[in-house]
Amino acid sequence: MVFPDSPATVSTHQGCRPDFLPRVVPFVAFLSFIALGPLLEWASGEISSSGGGTSQVNLWLYPVKTLVVGSLLLFFWTRFRELQNPVFASWGEGLQAIGVGLLVYYMWVQMDWPWAIQGELSGYEPFQAGPTIGLALVAIRIFGASIVVPIMEELFWRSFLIRYIIHSNFESVRLGTFTAGSFLFTVVLFGLEHNLWLAGMMAGVAYNALLYRTGRLWPCIIAHAITNLALGIHVLMTGEWHWW
Repeated sequence: MVFPDSPATVSTHQGCRPDFLPRVVPFVAFLSFIALGPLLEWASGEISSSGGGTSQVNLWLYPVKTLVVGSLLLFFWTRFRELQNPVFASWGEGLQAIGVGLLVYYMWVQMDWPWAIQGELSGYEPFQAGPTIGLALVAIRIFGASIVVPIMEELFWRSFLIRYIIHSNFESVRLGTFTAGSFLFTVVLFGLEHNLWLAGMMAGVAYNALLYRTGRLWPCIIAHAITNLALGIHVLMTGEWHWW
């Protein structure tokens, strides 16, 4: 762990041009689809039910969002230098990532207190499209939530933004560099990105801590993926679609 006044906070390759777009564009595309959903509902005259159902717009917008964001990640893949190393540096690191992911899942499903929710938890219920198509939508949702989203979000929050707050040439800042400002800022914004804002902040603290401990991004991606996969299994086993 490195503190802000340490000479090791920023490495010596200050002259390198930071590669913003690969880490920012997929995230912006993801947010754009979130904003697009209500607009399309309004344009089509469709209103999501308040009982946890899913509008037809959002039912079919999720596969499109997954395809677009996943394609952007593939397009930029060779420019993610922080991912050009082994997924697990050691078995111990892997177990830490899995443990953090499961812990965040367990705490997440305990934190749906009314005062800790912003907006409406309308959920995503794929079987509204019928049993066969619903299974396909389930597969896409699991893939999007446990593969595409963790890679996209961790590249933005814990590779780009948390370092950009420290120095505009963010790639000159080593992964796992700690400052109080970058820690708090990313935790708060990561929480506000989610309907369950407090649970989101809890997850932000956990994933940040894993970044500080390992100094690598892959453990954060794996932990995030485990959380989302466990949550998806929980949803399918309980029918509590609002978690999606």
